[in-house]
Amino acid sequence: MVKVGFIVEGETEKLIIDSDGFQKLLVELNLECVSEAIDAGGNGNLLPHNIIPFRETLKDLGAEYIIILTDKDDAVCITQTRQRITEQENQIIIVAVHQIESWFLADTETLSLCTKSNCYFEQPEREIVPFETLGALMIEKTKRGIGNRKTRFALNYLRNGFSLQRAAQHPNCPSAAYFLNKLSVLNT
Repeated sequence: MVKVGFIVEGETEKLIIDSDGFQKLLVELNLECVSEAIDAGGNGNLLPHNIIPFRETLKDLGAEYIIILTDKDDAVCITQTRQRITEQENQIIIVAVHQIESWFLADTETLSLCTKSNCYFEQPEREIVPFETLGALMIEKTKRGIGNRKTRFALNYLRNGFSLQRAAQHPNCPSAAYFLNKLSVLNT
């Protein structure tokens, strides 16, 4: 098995990586996660000098590859975000378009389950603030909101079966597909 470690931008990313479903996916891909994901505490902390101790911790635990998962947020483009973090040997940078919650919109099965309706979201990665879009959908479909706690909503979404594989299958969620593809080829 190829050993991998994750450094993530925030709580939602950490919840996804540490989830049972994602860990099961890693095993299916013949990958071993060396520890829980390291939460950098915001994309501003994903700068080269801040990442060094995180990388060293993961390498000390045996990680052969370090995967950084972040959002594009307000950057002009994904390339700008990748350049800010800087490429390193055996490091893979995954940038979700705008925000990671767009992947929740792309998983039609879980979205339908949570909204208690047949729900397909056409352009998940065009949403600037997908968490707000998810909240509006929940109010519209269930007459109940999701509150203002992304973490609580993400936990609920994961418990309801969120799948990176399904998000990656959405024709308009290329960042999830890119992430899954990068994971799939690590062991080849």
